[in-house]
Parts: sequence; C-alpha cells; structure tokens
Amino acid sequence: MAALILSKTSPIEILNKFMLGFFYTKSNGTLAKKEGQLAWVLLFPTLLIIFSIVILPLISIFWISFKPISLSDLRPPKPIIKERLKGKLEIEGDKGEIHYRIRNSSRDQIINNVKLVDTIPRGLKVLNLDDRCQIDQRKLSCNLGSFKGGYREVLKLKVTSDEIFYINKILPKETIPKMTGKSENVLTNLNFSLVNFVKIFDRDEFFQVLFVTLFYTVFGTVGALLMGLLAALILNTNFRGQGIFRGLFLFPYVAPVIAVAFTWVLLFDPFSGSINALLIQMQVIETPINFFGKRPLALIMVTVFEIWRYFPLSFLFILARMQSIDNEMYEAAEMDGASPFQKFWYLSIPMLLGILSILFLLRFIWTFNKFDDIFLLTGGNAGTRTLTVNVYEQAFALSNIGAGAAVAVVIFMFLLIFSILFFKFISREEGL
Repeated sequence: MAALILSKTSPIEILNKFMLGFFYTKSNGTLAKKEGQLAWVLLFPTLLIIFSIVILPLISIFWISFKPISLSDLRPPKPIIKERLKGKLEIEGDKGEIHYRIRNSSRDQIINNVKLVDTIPRGLKVLNLDDRCQIDQRKLSCNLGSFKGGYREVLKLKVTSDEIFYINKILPKETIPKMTGKSENVLTNLNFSLVNFVKIFDRDEFFQVLFVTLFYTVFGTVGALLMGLLAALILNTNFRGQGIFRGLFLFPYVAPVIAVAFTWVLLFDPFSGSINALLIQMQVIETPINFFGKRPLALIMVTVFEIWRYFPLSFLFILARMQSIDNEMYEAAEMDGASPFQKFWYLSIPMLLGILSILFLLRFIWTFNKFDDIFLLTGGNAGTRTLTVNVYEQAFALSNIGAGAAVAVVIFMFLLIFSILFFKFISREEGL
C-alpha cells in the first residue's frame, strides 16, 4: 500500500502535505491555547465573585467554629480611657482631681505593656503622682503594666490651679489622652480548640434539635413533593378555568413569607383565631387549641406550613415534565386495558423519577437550612427549634458566636454527606 501511494504521489507533494499539516496543527494548538487563556480571563470575575460570597464565608465559618469566642471578641481587645476633671477650680489655689477611668475592653483577653500619655493643661500643677507615672514639661506618661480581662481602674491625680489656667480656660477634656497596649486577637491567632464541638455534642438538647430538624425536613420535603404531584395530576387535564387555578396554586410560593406566616398565626390563634372559633361552633372541640404553642402539635403545624408554602415549586416542575410525556404510551396502555392507576404507576412514575429525585435533593437541602418560617411562626419554641434556629440563638441571643459557627459546620457536613450519598446511590439509578 505504501509503495502504491509513493508510486502515484511525487515526493514534493508528500513534503508539501506534511508541512501544511504540521503548521496547521501548530497554529491550531496555539489558537486553542490563546482561547483557553481568554476563557480563564473571562471567567476570572465570576470565580472572584464565587470566592467572595461562597468560599470565603465558608472558610470563615470553619475558622470561627474552632475558637471559643463571643461577639465581643470579634474586635481585638484594647485599653479604653475616659478623662474627667473633678472639683470646682474657681480661684487661684483651688484644688481638684483629674480622673482617668481606664479599663480593658475584653472580659477574657489580657493586654500587655499598657501605656498612658497625656498633656496636663497649662495652669494646673500636679500635687501627687502615681508610682507608675512621670511628668516631663506637662507631658504625663504612665507605664501601667498588664490589664487582665475585665480590668478596671480609676487613676487619680490631685491638681491645683493658678491664674494661667483661668486665662487659657483649657480643660482636660480638650487634651485627649492616648493609651496603647499589646494584645492578641483570639479571632486571628493560630490557637484552635474543639471546645465548641464538645459543648454541642455533650448536650442531650442537641440530639433533640437534630430529631426536630430531621422530622421537619423529611416530612416537609416528602409532603411538598406528594402535594405537588397531586396538584400536577389535577391540572394536567384540560378544563375550563385551568389557567386561573394554576395561578392560584402558585400563591403560597410567591406571597411574602412574613405575610403568610402572620396570617397563619392569626388564623390559628387560640383566643381570637378563626379556626378555633369555627371548630368550637361545629362542636369538633370544646376548648381552643394552641396550635403553635403546644408540643408536638406545633412541630406538626410548622411542617404543614412548609408543605403548603413550597408545594407549588414541585407542582411546576412535575407538571412541565408530565406535559412532555408522549401520549401514545397512554393510548397504547389504554388499548391493552390498563386502568388509570396502572398507567400512573407503570408509565408516569418511571418518567417522573428523574425530576422527583432532583426536587427531593433541592427541597431537602433548602428545608434543612430553613430558618425564617419557623422563627416567624413559633420562634423555635414548643419543640420546634431546628439546627438553623439553634445557630441564631447561640450566635446572637447568647453571643456565643463560636458555638453558633460550630452548629453551622455540623449542618454543612450533614448536607455534604447527604448530597454525596444521594449522587452515589439514588441518582445513579435514575441516570442523573
């Protein structure tokens, strides 16, 4: 074959084809390299935004979770001073006191090498001086040593006035004292601890909160999917007013959460709620029921609210998938004598498993992270406190931001493991 080719093609033509192929490949490779560089340049703003709003906060949460700190520790400790002149200095020779109220801004951290510098106003003569201080031409300097956490002190200097003081009328508050010191910022140092995680897992309360979170997430997710599937089945058929009903079904999802949450609270109020009044008039109950203030009814109610509010999202996706299924399969099944249930179970469900799997994953993650619904309905009381509500209470209500970050890390790890298992086992069967 090679001999046949050589016999029909001259050596010059072979060399020309080789050179053209070489330069074309080389130029193509260079172009591809430039295109790749351009792609990275265009993607850089996007990557920077992702790093700024996703990765950097995530790293910060992990960092804080290993530090037993409170909200007050987010700022580095520093010495604080307030100066005040005590006494009535009305004529020459009157005596008074300059008070320096000094303290450590932190309750726990130590400030070392604290120094105070101030200028004594003209016309005031210092009568006594603290052993830690010295004056050089009205320049007051004090070496106050170390301040422990929560340290407070009032440094007093007795002074007397003369005529120059009244002429100049310079008060101590017009000469601002300065304090310096060296301290270690617990937020930025490299000392890490597992105290926050130990406190979390040592409490039985954590596992109760975890159970409430799983109950709320699983039943809220499954209920929203089932209700969305039912709504899609109802509106998948053509009837008069179909578009109006589709719009009404979307109302719970598009309405402001604060509006619908307070509407539910008012409707189910045990004293002035319409639901309790209606049930009493129908003789279903004898006394009003505190739906959002009684265990375990409160947990059931917030779960029902979750199902009602977020089933429209499932309804939209499932209905769109249903309308893309070929009707010929249903017609063939009907000719074979299949019942409506059999067509639904053996034809519709297999075609909907993919979208149902995706919806289950998304709704599970979103419901597990849900905070505003429960906080608006119950505030986390009556056995409805989830992990996200616990993050808020630890970080802001108790000012223990380290423990709050630790709970947030637990939430992240739990959802990460759930997502890995989902894609490894469940989605593989659906071909996702």
